[in-house]
Amino acid sequence: QVQLVESGGGLVQAGGSLRLSCAASGMTFSSYAMGWFRQAPGKEREFVSAISASALSTYFADSVKGRFTISRDNAKNMMYLQMNSLKPEDTALYYCAARKTYSNIRNRNEYNYWGQGTQVSVSS
Repeated sequence: QVQLVESGGGLVQAGGSLRLSCAASGMTFSSYAMGWFRQAPGKEREFVSAISASALSTYFADSVKGRFTISRDNAKNMMYLQMNSLKPEDTALYYCAARKTYSNIRNRNEYNYWGQGTQVSVSS
C-alpha cells in the first residue's frame, strides 16, 4: 500500500534551518503531485507548499515564500522541504501528502495520501 514517511523535524532556534524529507513507497511517485502541510496545536491543517509531478511547477503559501524551498527526486521517490530563516510561528507538525492532479493545490481535501507527520519546533 501507499506509504509516505516524513523525517527531518526537530528543535531549532529562530533564524535556523531544517530540511524535511518525505519518502514515498507503494505508488508511482513520478505520477503524483506532492504537497507539504502543517498543523499547529489548536489550529487547522494549513497548506505550506506543493510541487508538480514533473517538478516544473511549485507553489508556496505567502507565509513561507522566500524562506522555504520544495524539491523532489523522482528517481529516489523522495520529496524535500528546505526551511530557512525559521520563525517561532513555523512550529507545527509537518505532513507530506500526495495527489494525482496539480490543480487547486492548496485544498487539503483533494490529497489522496498522507504521512504521519514530523514535528518542527522553533524557539525564540
